[in-house]
Amino acid sequence: MLSNEHFLGIAHEERNTYSWMQQRAWVEIDLGAVSHNVRQLRKLLAKQTQLMAVVKANAYGHGAVTIAKVALSSGASWLGVATVPEGIELREAGITAPILLLGAAQTVEQIHAIVNWKLQPTLCSPRQALVFSDTLEAIDYDSSLPVHIKLDTGMSRLGTNWQEADEFVKLVTRLPRLSVASIYSHLATADSPDPTIMNLQHKRFEAAIAKIKALGIAVGCLHFANSAGTLVSSELHYDMVRVGLAIYGYYPATHLHNVNLKPVLQVKARVTQVKTIEAGTGVSYGYKYIAPHDIRLAVVGIGYADGIPRNLSNKMQVLIRGKRVPQIGAITMDQIMLDVSSIPDIQENEIVTILGQDQGTQITADDWAKELNTIPWEILCSFKHRLPRVAVE
Repeated sequence: MLSNEHFLGIAHEERNTYSWMQQRAWVEIDLGAVSHNVRQLRKLLAKQTQLMAVVKANAYGHGAVTIAKVALSSGASWLGVATVPEGIELREAGITAPILLLGAAQTVEQIHAIVNWKLQPTLCSPRQALVFSDTLEAIDYDSSLPVHIKLDTGMSRLGTNWQEADEFVKLVTRLPRLSVASIYSHLATADSPDPTIMNLQHKRFEAAIAKIKALGIAVGCLHFANSAGTLVSSELHYDMVRVGLAIYGYYPATHLHNVNLKPVLQVKARVTQVKTIEAGTGVSYGYKYIAPHDIRLAVVGIGYADGIPRNLSNKMQVLIRGKRVPQIGAITMDQIMLDVSSIPDIQENEIVTILGQDQGTQITADDWAKELNTIPWEILCSFKHRLPRVAVE
């Protein structure tokens, strides 16, 4: 059931005059699927192991505030974001759960915002730790800010080298107004059937933690597993797991299907015009498609400015009344064209499923990713803000 109360894409004051039902295209978010996926993932975890719902990048395009609230009510206890503004958005929505800032903040302005909005930062280097300490001292911060130590065990991205972990943690514990809340790292290849690199990273993480403990330093919460790591082995779970893609109903690899996940997102649009074109007629820019015979053509109000990759031109299908229908011609900024000859009575304003399920037939982000030689993460994050998010109950 769709409700205007759950219309997520248009400002509150506009909702009474412009509902989702008047949109040319929109994204549907299945709240029940979010809850289902979180509960499924929790079944893999020990009772004491916490689950962080990663809601960065507007919850992978699904709507950060809505996803965060549903995930927290279904078994998550932490939230993960990439930037300070993403954390502020959640706080402004009234969310009080702990929020870990996974990206590296280091300006004075960012630190002030972190303190003001009660976010918890990641520290990746001694320099960053010193900037935090000096800034907190300058503003006479009268408490101890929880910080999270990021170790690079093989991702070669953010984090202090695992071999220097003990010295880094020792420095942080000596700095005023900072307290170590957790130590963590990130897996680079947990979605690979070959566990060699994952196992190497695991050994490095274990070695680093052992050296820190040998100094008599409390390590706080330990976390290591992303979605793939969560599905691979309980040995990677530690005190918390950080789950992104799996919450949204997708598996990080074809061999990791040990829980039942439901895709959360569907993309839909409306037919804006129907016409017949004759054999030999070109369609769209560059005439990349020439009608081989007379066809019934439908124009649909969605395009690459909404997030449909232009490289899918003449390669994708959509669903109408449960039938697969080919897209034809170059995908344009705001519109796509379809060969709807198989549905001769199609009407303008009819709903087209661009991504999702219709009468038992399904097109997924995995399908698009395979065609484009990319990953489902990128597909899900690509749908632009001008497509309103509508909650489905």
